[in-house]
Amino acid sequence: MALHIHEAWILLFVIPALVTPAAINHEDYPADEGDQTSSNDNLIFDDYRGKGCVDDSGFVYKLGERFFPGHSNCPCVCTEDGPVCDQPECPKIHPKCTKVEHNGCCPECKEVRNFCEYHGKNYKILEEFKPSPCEWCRCEPSNEVHCVVADCAVPECVNPVYEPEQCCPVCKNGPNCFAGTTIIPAGIEVKVDDCNICHCHNGDWWKPAQCSKRECQGKQAL
Repeated sequence: MALHIHEAWILLFVIPALVTPAAINHEDYPADEGDQTSSNDNLIFDDYRGKGCVDDSGFVYKLGERFFPGHSNCPCVCTEDGPVCDQPECPKIHPKCTKVEHNGCCPECKEVRNFCEYHGKNYKILEEFKPSPCEWCRCEPSNEVHCVVADCAVPECVNPVYEPEQCCPVCKNGPNCFAGTTIIPAGIEVKVDDCNICHCHNGDWWKPAQCSKRECQGKQAL
């Protein structure tokens, strides 16, 4: 019995000596999680080139499939060379547009100003107004104001006056003209002094009166 115990102790010392470092296979012992991370810092992602397209959110589209990438509101088609996006000719926005939306592929006007602005005041479409006695204006559907300025005729007097809320001057005392420094009515002969009788030219009110001398009353007195 003592002999068997002695042989067992000899085997315990001999077996470790026979196992060398080269005999240990490291593949049988998985490395720690920390060692795996340090040995492979670069993560490998799937390559979709030539197979599909990926949008900004990471969603994958097949070749030939239409989609809307995050940076564009216009539709794109997935091709082998990547997404090909439409670039349509968008209509021009009305210059009077007050609200523009960019939700679609092209900007869209949602609200157009329905009034005209003239000299700081607002007028409704087709509204007529007179900003001054000589102007007649209307707010057009195009939001533009068109005005007509009155063309006044030449007054038939030398002392016209401007009445409130009237554009053109008026002759309150009727047609007249100058006889020297005296204003005489038209259509009659007027004795302007002791020797001269004058009358206005018919229709030419701006011309001086035509006068003729008569026998002076002063000479008759002598």
